[in-house]
Amino acid sequence: MSRTLVVTNDFPTRQGGIESFVRTLAGSLPPDDVVVLTAQMSDQDTAYDADLPFPVLRYPARTLLPTGAVAQAAARAVRAHRCDRVLFGAAAPLGLLAPALRAAGARRLVGITHGHECWWARLPGTRQALRRIGDTTDVLTYLGAYTRSVIAPALSPAAAARMELFTPGVDPALFRPGSGGTAVRERYRIAEDAPVVVCVARLIPRKGQDTLVRAFPHVLAGVPAARLVVVGGGRDGPRLARLASELGVGAAVVLAGPVPWSATPGYFDAGNVFAMPCRTRLGGLEPEALGIVFLEAASTGLPVLVGRSGGAPDAVLDGRTGYVVDPHDHEALARCLVELLGDPGRAHAMGAAGRAWVERTWTWDQVGTRLVELLG
Repeated sequence: MSRTLVVTNDFPTRQGGIESFVRTLAGSLPPDDVVVLTAQMSDQDTAYDADLPFPVLRYPARTLLPTGAVAQAAARAVRAHRCDRVLFGAAAPLGLLAPALRAAGARRLVGITHGHECWWARLPGTRQALRRIGDTTDVLTYLGAYTRSVIAPALSPAAAARMELFTPGVDPALFRPGSGGTAVRERYRIAEDAPVVVCVARLIPRKGQDTLVRAFPHVLAGVPAARLVVVGGGRDGPRLARLASELGVGAAVVLAGPVPWSATPGYFDAGNVFAMPCRTRLGGLEPEALGIVFLEAASTGLPVLVGRSGGAPDAVLDGRTGYVVDPHDHEALARCLVELLGDPGRAHAMGAAGRAWVERTWTWDQVGTRLVELLG
């Protein structure tokens, strides 16, 4: 019997898109065929792990690093649980453990890449480390054409040739129209017929929530009843609150704060349009690799506005399920928002097309099948 050891820092109880991705991947395998090695994250870890159908090994540190001690712990897990496959939840840096795990008995090692491997590929030192990861694993995955175009040149020709497309998925039964939006509107005293723009993402500069707030005076000029609901936690929260107040739109902007991932379908469903005008920062080192929230919003039946950054445009069919927008032009963003909020028929048609696209192309069933193929 084959068994997979998932080695990852990206796992609940830590919250985030990659954490949800890796958790769902682990759950897509038969419970007897998967073991997770991850870090200690909070005092809720034990209770969370107890409800999982597969074992979770918590290394006594807040973050796993490719040190000798972590390599020994991972090798022990491979031997004790008879794991012949290893899945690195993020290829960098834990993929540097690959030689030790192969020596312990793993015959197939797969590393998933996300957005941060793009800056690893561009910087001296980390570029060489990424090349070593590519040479010592069997497969590195990529999210789309953009991420492959950045990562592949850092790899040896042989490792680049072994790269495989592998993307997150969406559960259309969970992210669907009617998944709790009415209750969310009632919670924030938003009228049932008010046009709502929603954004669900960490509150960090790259996600572009400040551009949304800057756009909102123009949106209100065209659609006076419009509201903006920003969901997520992060260091930009106080700055966004000040900006909304300075621009005179504080009454129209709801900063909902962080919510559990399980509650997010209702927040998507509370909106009429989803917008996250993400942007690339730090001279190209910090792009948006894809953006699963765009697909979750589309699955909920919303038209989606995506910032032109990295691989984010791969998450929308421009002009059919939403629009790719200039993340630095808040007035152009406002025009798109006014168009969609002011034309519910067009917005609904785009949302329906987006949901159909997700059901056709982006489901977790398809991802699970692909994972089995990659693990060999």
